[in-house]
Amino acid sequence: MELPKKKTPQKTSIEELTTLIYGPPKIGKSTLASQFTKPVFLATEAGLNHLEVYQVPVPDWKTFLDACAEIAKGGHDFKTVVIDTVDNAHKLCQEYIRAKHGIQHESDLDWGKGWNFVKEEFQRVLTKLSLLPYGLVLVSHSDLIEIKTRTAVITKAIPTLQKSAREIVLGMSDIILYCESIVTDDGEKRVMRTKPSENWEAGDRTGKLPPIMALDYTLFAKALTEREVSR
Repeated sequence: MELPKKKTPQKTSIEELTTLIYGPPKIGKSTLASQFTKPVFLATEAGLNHLEVYQVPVPDWKTFLDACAEIAKGGHDFKTVVIDTVDNAHKLCQEYIRAKHGIQHESDLDWGKGWNFVKEEFQRVLTKLSLLPYGLVLVSHSDLIEIKTRTAVITKAIPTLQKSAREIVLGMSDIILYCESIVTDDGEKRVMRTKPSENWEAGDRTGKLPPIMALDYTLFAKALTEREVSR
């Protein structure tokens, strides 16, 4: 084994990044994901009937693994893998682990082994996907939780994943987009939040996106490209 002699170049293309898109139902998350470059959807739930996209229906974790293996082989034109939704993908992973170990619930195994098996399997597969030469888009729903501080109760929007799965997804995402509707002087608008706040999870490791932007893929891609060129 030889140690590296050159630095790893920064990933700057959308097709090289892992992006989490989450928000309330019908906000336009799947539509946004469908506009990424040459996407293939691993559809773990219904809801794509309004879109003309390439999709693999995924009723169970075995099908999910098979689809990932086919994508990894190459020999196709897809540039982006979309998991819609990653929430249901995690549930399929849980079902797979329970069936594999003959248990009804993760807590049926001592010392938290059931939960660890799910976490390890989910993280293993998503990590392998993120390392493929394709963009990875994870679609999730949103939930509102209350966080109590010494002086106030804060309402925060987070992806609707179990805590361990949410930590995995947030940790591996280069861009975290929280989609919501806001009321402005010009009426209601759909926007994306790209920077973290006490009121929502969001993030942008590229440092190229404005804190808030219209829920529009063209503007999203343009912001990344233009800021890259101007550097």
